[in-house]
Amino acid sequence: MTTVLHITASGISDGSISRAATAKIIADLAPSKIITRDLAITPMPQVNSQWINARLVPAEDRTVADTASLALSDILIAEIATADVIVIGMPIYNFGMPAALKAWVDLIARPGVTFTYTENGPIGLMTGKKAIVAVASGGTQVDAPIDFATPHLRQIMRFVGIDDITVHTAKDLLPTAA
Repeated sequence: MTTVLHITASGISDGSISRAATAKIIADLAPSKIITRDLAITPMPQVNSQWINARLVPAEDRTVADTASLALSDILIAEIATADVIVIGMPIYNFGMPAALKAWVDLIARPGVTFTYTENGPIGLMTGKKAIVAVASGGTQVDAPIDFATPHLRQIMRFVGIDDITVHTAKDLLPTAA
C-alpha cells in the first residue's frame, strides 16, 4: 500500500505542464492513496514573527495563539509523515521555485519536528520516504547555473531527511510538451 503526497505549485490550473507531468508520475506509481496539496487553490501563508517564535516553544508551553499559528504547519507535516512518496510539480519562475512552494517549504521545516540540530549539524527526521520532482521551465534548464529552484528543493528534502530524490524534467516525462 503506497501513499503519495502530491504537491502542485503551478499557478496555472488548465494546461499546466508541471501538473500534467506529476499526473503521469502518479499514474505510473498507481498508489493506493493520494493526498493532494494544491498550492494555487489553497495558498500557503508566509511565516511571520508569531510562527517563527511559536515553533521554538515546547508543545506543553504553547499559548492558544502559538498553537493556532502552527496549526497549518502541523497539518502539512502530518501529510508528509503519512506519505511514502512525495511527488512535487515545480515550475521554475524567474530562476526559482514559485513563492507558494517556498511558503510550503518554510512551513514544513520545523526544528524538533522535521529535523533536529546536533553537535554534528542538522539531521532530518522524515526518513524512509522518496521524493519525485517534475520540473517545468520554459527557459531555465534543470541544474544549470541559473536554476536556483532544483538545488534548493533537493537541499530542503535532504534537510528534512528525504534522501531518495528523483528529478525529472517535464520535457522528459511529456515529450510532446513544449
